[in-house]
Amino acid sequence: MGRIIVTEFVSLDGVIEAPGGGEKFKHAGWTFKFNRGAEGDRFKLDETLSSAALLLGRVTYEGFAAAWPSREGEFADRFNSMPKYVVSSTLTKPTWNNSTVLKGNVADQVAKLKHRQDGDIVVHGSAMLVQALLQNDLVDELRLMVFPVVLGGGKRLFGETGDMKTLRLASSSVVGDGVAIFTYEPVRERATAAAPASKSSASA
Repeated sequence: MGRIIVTEFVSLDGVIEAPGGGEKFKHAGWTFKFNRGAEGDRFKLDETLSSAALLLGRVTYEGFAAAWPSREGEFADRFNSMPKYVVSSTLTKPTWNNSTVLKGNVADQVAKLKHRQDGDIVVHGSAMLVQALLQNDLVDELRLMVFPVVLGGGKRLFGETGDMKTLRLASSSVVGDGVAIFTYEPVRERATAAAPASKSSASA
């Protein structure tokens, strides 16, 4: 049984768009203005080395697939070798090695993935996918690396779902140039009625 781990670079106003550049966003690469220090780098490396698989939305997948195969090092080697799952209704021929396309209802496909893939299934970026996973109570842990900057616009981590979600703070630390790392676990309420039908798809 796997766990869905969402890990994000996020601004103080909740923006997660283009933290590493490469997208048509006026603040693309905004995380590069800050040094996350040796502790921050170690956190991301340990996270990647302990991951069993990647789960990505199409846009994030295509960005990663264009950037990572040519890179070298411990981080890149693990990224490139591990199983990768991309949620998409349009992608037919994934170019990154060891990749599988998940089509159909997102909640159903990810629930099945959790049952057949052991270990931590890590989601990077993928705003629409993350929102769908949160709405359908499929996220087991949320890791936020919060940078001390307000971007004033862009794709945000949390959509306006109308649903309240309670989280438990599992750990916190501050690294580098005031970059805060928070790890949260969703607080799941006991089911009192039949589970509702899964909510909207996030494939593209």
